[in-house]
Amino acid sequence: MALPKSLIDKSLILKQIEIGPMGNFTYFIGDALSNEIAVVDPGWQAEQISELAKEEGFKIKAVLLTHGHFDHVQATGDLLKWHNVPVYISKKDIVKILGAEIKFINDSDKIKIGSIELECIHTPGHTPGGMCFRYKNVLLTGDTLFINAIGRCDLPGSDEIAMEHSLEKICKLPDDTLIFSGHGYGPKDWDTLGNQRKTNPYLQNL
Repeated sequence: MALPKSLIDKSLILKQIEIGPMGNFTYFIGDALSNEIAVVDPGWQAEQISELAKEEGFKIKAVLLTHGHFDHVQATGDLLKWHNVPVYISKKDIVKILGAEIKFINDSDKIKIGSIELECIHTPGHTPGGMCFRYKNVLLTGDTLFINAIGRCDLPGSDEIAMEHSLEKICKLPDDTLIFSGHGYGPKDWDTLGNQRKTNPYLQNL
C-alpha cells in the first residue's frame, strides 16, 4: 500500500519496507532536505537495506531499534559494516551487537536526523524497553501496536499491565496520528489512530 504522502509533512522521508520471513517492516525515516535518514528495526537482509538507501540517494546516519527481539535487530551488525553509525535502543532492552556504538534512550528523549527531531516514547509491555518513535503525526510503534492488534504479552519480559498503560499513552495522541507498526499483520499496512480506536479491539475501552 502506498504511503499517505498528502498526510505526511513534506520535510519528512518515510519509507516502509517489508522484509524477511516474518512480515517485518523496516523503515527509513529522516530529513527530505539533506536526505539523511535513520534505519528503524533492521531485522533482516542488511545488504538489501543498504542498497535500497543507496538507490534512493539516502545517507544513513543512525539505527533506531523499537525493541530488542531478534527479528528487529539481527541485521544491525552487518549494516554497520557499511555504515558506521550509532544504534539507539532503550537501556531496558539490552542487545549485543558486535562493533556497535550503543546509545541508550529514555522516554521523551529526542533524536535529530538532519533537521528532523524524533521523539522517543517508552511503551513497555511487549518488552520492558519498547519504544515508539514520533515525528509530528507519524508514529512508528514497533511491536507495541499493530493494525487491529497489539504485540504479544506472553513472552519473557512482557507485561500485560504495562502494555495497557502504553496503549493508554498512545491513545492520548491526536486522532490523525498515522500508525506504522513493526509487522504487516493487519488488513492495512498503516492506519490512523482515530480509525484504530474504532476497529482495534484492544483500544475500545481506552
